[in-house]
Amino acid sequence: MSCFAVKRGFLNGVKDMERLTEEQIERYSRQIILPEIGGVGQRKLLETRVLVIGCGGLGSPCAFYLAGAGVGKIGLVDSDAVELNNLQRQILHFTHNLGQPKVDSAKEKLQALNPDIEVVPYHLRLTSENIREVIEDYDFVVDGSDNFPTRYLVNDACVLSNKPFCHAGILRFDGQVITIIPLQGPCYRCLFPEPPPPGMVPSCQEAGILGAVAGVLGVIQATEVLKFALGKGELLIGKLLVFNALEMSFRKLTIQRNKQCPVCGDRPTVTELIDYEEFCNLI
Repeated sequence: MSCFAVKRGFLNGVKDMERLTEEQIERYSRQIILPEIGGVGQRKLLETRVLVIGCGGLGSPCAFYLAGAGVGKIGLVDSDAVELNNLQRQILHFTHNLGQPKVDSAKEKLQALNPDIEVVPYHLRLTSENIREVIEDYDFVVDGSDNFPTRYLVNDACVLSNKPFCHAGILRFDGQVITIIPLQGPCYRCLFPEPPPPGMVPSCQEAGILGAVAGVLGVIQATEVLKFALGKGELLIGKLLVFNALEMSFRKLTIQRNKQCPVCGDRPTVTELIDYEEFCNLI
């Protein structure tokens, strides 16, 4: 089907809604022709606000595909600057960005890819004092963080704020991802009630990571965001998707909500946010 045919067909189909521009219809034509999306779905994406925490191996491919799909507002959170060892997997950063804040480097690429969207950089470290204010203006949060203190902070803040989010973790040739909708399924603490003690889990600096693994998991996170925004398909709620690159295998594990969970359980003990820096293990 030609782009001209797409434009004609869908211009007729969006008369009862706010029209997409000619440029938007052409830019997003390959997904607008999907019956599950159409003009109405594209407007949903353009009105969706997503916060990506971490502009690294997971956040880079995730944000790239969200921008390409036309997610209207993308927030980027990262306190780090681009380093040479990032470039093996963090696809939003190029050699000329070395030393530049990751959020600025990432914004440069996303706006170049799609000037139709808004990209908001947050060059800061998330803490118990600022996270709820940062996530407040967004419909969905992507956890692409690389350390346990941030993961637990993001989980607790999203659950306490009733904010849906998608978590992923990667190491060596492996990855895992789960989507968490508070009160509809388990949270991250249902899987791992407390952060591991220092030294128990090796970091990527210690154990390594295949760059393509980060890409696979980041794109899965982007797919979960798009399905959530469109209200289509089955999300990974209560499902932990486990990936191994060496075997090229996926396993989906069913996870039940823990009634004793300290955050989302029947009698939660975590009712205020705290920081977990003493458990910091970069992975």
